[in-house]
Amino acid sequence: MTEAVRELGAEELGGELGTVATLVQFSSAFCQPCRATRRILSDVAEVVPGVRHIEIDAEAHLDLVRELAVERTPTVLVLDRDGRVVRRAEGQPRKHEVIAALGTAL
Repeated sequence: MTEAVRELGAEELGGELGTVATLVQFSSAFCQPCRATRRILSDVAEVVPGVRHIEIDAEAHLDLVRELAVERTPTVLVLDRDGRVVRRAEGQPRKHEVIAALGTAL
């Protein structure tokens, strides 16, 4: 578990936060696991009320990548309703792992 130095908001993430939690995915253009991760996180956000999925192009947001110490893609951050990082994972997650991780945001 890694916590951000500050709360992350819609301006730097490029989308509104979920009312319960936000799944932030850092991706890169030619990352095959990123595509699968996008499907998984989008599916979870569709079925869990109050959860949003925001995908960020790591190469286009290097300042944020450095600040959050993103070292590989995909990297997924689970934010609580206030934009605080409550969970972090690198690599392609499984759907049940994402749903379980959301519990820490509640």
